[in-house]
Amino acid sequence: MRPIRVLLVDDDPLVRAGLSFMLGGAHDIEIVGEAGDGGEVQALVDSCRPDVVLMDIRMPAVDGLTATEALRARAEAPEVVVLTTFHADEQVVRALRAGAAGFVLKDTPPAEIVAAVRRVAAGDPVLSPTVTRQLIGRVTEPDPGRDRRTRARARLAVLGERELQVAVAVGRGASNADIAAELYLSLATVKAHVSRILARLDLNNRVQIALLTHDAGLLDEDG
Repeated sequence: MRPIRVLLVDDDPLVRAGLSFMLGGAHDIEIVGEAGDGGEVQALVDSCRPDVVLMDIRMPAVDGLTATEALRARAEAPEVVVLTTFHADEQVVRALRAGAAGFVLKDTPPAEIVAAVRRVAAGDPVLSPTVTRQLIGRVTEPDPGRDRRTRARARLAVLGERELQVAVAVGRGASNADIAAELYLSLATVKAHVSRILARLDLNNRVQIALLTHDAGLLDEDG
């Protein structure tokens, strides 16, 4: 199997050097490029074809949020993991809404950052829906002129009853095994439901399911 191709995006050369050193030591990870600003990302993705982009949030010209939104709008976009110094940050939540697979703190132990890259490359989010729910509970996001709950419920209306039950369970942070036991379904059926939910709602991962069910107010009702 070919190594996981990683693009590093951070305006601090020392941070990039540290990430390159820790990730470069893993036998299954290859650093294919580095950028000091979000404005360089699109061209580097075209030339380097990374599987995962480690993206700093705060950069002087084009920030990581703008770069993430543009990147995830592309066809066959690489996965994005946001780098941040804050546990609860409005920009982190916005990056998750844009399709980032999660975030890691810059002071995260090296082994955990390596593990995060591997998980994302395998198609798994870096943080659980439970952590996402705690995060968005601490961050107030202004949404002027629009009713986020109404719009979220309208999107979820395309789901069948069982799919909606699974979506709410995912939003609570339940694993597939937990959902199978709770709803008396086989594990394979739960996985199929999750795949259909992602496809029907045009979402990237379970974190976005959690965000949508939170926006719809279904987690409050469920709890």
